[in-house]
Amino acid sequence: MSFRFWRRIRIAPGVTLNLSKSGGSVSFGPRGAKFTVGPHGKRATAGIPGTGLFYTKVIKDKDGRTGKRESPRQNVPSDSPEERLTLGFFKSLITPDDEKGLVEGCRELFLGNDNDALEHLSKVSHLADGAYLAGFLSLKMNKLKNAATYLSAAVTGQNDLGRYFRKYGVLPSMTLAITDEVSTVVGPDIRGVLLGLVEVYQRLAQWDDVAKCLQDLRRIAPDDLVVKLSLAEVLSEIQPNDKDTCQGIIRLAGDIENKTEIHAALMLYKARALKCLGLLTAARDTASAALRRKKDRSIELLLALRYERALIYNKMGQKARARADFERIYAEAPDYEDVAKKLNMTRDA
Repeated sequence: MSFRFWRRIRIAPGVTLNLSKSGGSVSFGPRGAKFTVGPHGKRATAGIPGTGLFYTKVIKDKDGRTGKRESPRQNVPSDSPEERLTLGFFKSLITPDDEKGLVEGCRELFLGNDNDALEHLSKVSHLADGAYLAGFLSLKMNKLKNAATYLSAAVTGQNDLGRYFRKYGVLPSMTLAITDEVSTVVGPDIRGVLLGLVEVYQRLAQWDDVAKCLQDLRRIAPDDLVVKLSLAEVLSEIQPNDKDTCQGIIRLAGDIENKTEIHAALMLYKARALKCLGLLTAARDTASAALRRKKDRSIELLLALRYERALIYNKMGQKARARADFERIYAEAPDYEDVAKKLNMTRDA
């Protein structure tokens, strides 16, 4: 989990100048598809509208380099978030104390001083923006009960989320990396706060609270893939063999296609739910469809899908196909689950 602070200046339609601590960059392209040139090289970004998901691909030069500049800060404009979060003497005289505390907290967070930032932000958690940052910073520092308190306060004040960030022209966000290519961006809004609470409650094993937050998210963003996947995971954790739960997961996944790793992971839960209901042919077909694409898929997800399909083959009485999948898993990860035992590769088998 990491925090970002940046300021965006619109130059022309489809062209944006991004100012951040690491330097400046320029983005070209319409909303949802951007090409960015900056101190970290060139990258193409494409998003799935309404999901909070985006893909980032680093563009390499012909010689294989990522195109990083040797002097990234040379021509960077001076109007950085750090400067915007520094109150001048006269401005500080007319700025309310709680607002000054929020600005100081943002500045320390931008500079990477987490402890100092949390000290400031905890004192202004009655402000929705202060509660938002204090909550996610507490989560980052594994102070889970504090994180739950702050983020709950941000939910209460959701109508004021982003008010002070807009005033100072900065946009704080947290980037949750799902894989190297897929991330979800959490911003200062009710979706971001509820996703943060889901993470907190999961770590605290407060499953009823997790389910409630996810149901609230479903009402807010019914087509959000991250929310769907999180809800399927939680439902399967709470009642893995309950038929009503399995039917709910199948309805949640719907007629899903294997477009991204998020889609493939949701297909894994759908296959498990179908197996639970005894719909073995449909379960096998779902797992097989999710396994057809290997590119951009994590090894952990592929192993889980192959293992699930092997279990389905076993239930169907197709022992040879089940063994073939178990053998492929063993070749890649011999300690995965109970694969060695299933292949009679252990003394206890």
